[in-house]
Amino acid sequence: MFSKAKTIHAIEVMGEMFPNAKCELTHKNPFELLIAVMLSAQATDISVNKVTPHLFEKYPTPEAFLAVPVEAIMDDIKTIGLFRNKARHIQGCCRKLIDEFNGEVPKTRKELTSLPGVGIKTANVVLGDAFGVPAIAVDTHVERVTKRLGICRLKDSVGEVEATLMKKLPESMWVEAHHRLIFFGRYHCTARSPKCDICPLLEECREGKQRMGI
Repeated sequence: MFSKAKTIHAIEVMGEMFPNAKCELTHKNPFELLIAVMLSAQATDISVNKVTPHLFEKYPTPEAFLAVPVEAIMDDIKTIGLFRNKARHIQGCCRKLIDEFNGEVPKTRKELTSLPGVGIKTANVVLGDAFGVPAIAVDTHVERVTKRLGICRLKDSVGEVEATLMKKLPESMWVEAHHRLIFFGRYHCTARSPKCDICPLLEECREGKQRMGI
């Protein structure tokens, strides 16, 4: 298992590799980010970004999403996986935003996760990227990279991965670490063909050394 020092070092190396790591979902405000992250579940950012410019032009507010039948929203997002459930969740989320939060996106994890269709990962992305609140969102890339390197245990749940990263990294690094881990996993330590042969973290990587026979 990586120590705190080795974990910080790994995140710093990823920062050198991807100095511009940031949220790749197109958005202009917290509400758009919330909807975009909800749409990104089990879908790529690329597929979401193809839909959201038109979607947010058509529905700029929670009220706008509620002014049409759910079938209209389904039709607008039908190229994204699970579009039927996501359309229902969007309307449920918008209803609760209006009824309980004056139409504004709340700024706490407890309040965010009370919204239909919003889990811990979505809440953490919104907290970090929309409001600058320290949070680490664990997606498939973060989970894969931390387990491959040895920052976390292979058997760890998503919640345990999040807790481990929060223990091993200073709070000031949480948001940037989230983005660096995603970029590292998305563009370098990929699921099927990781670039172990040119990886600056190979000597410290549990799985990489096995792959390279070191």
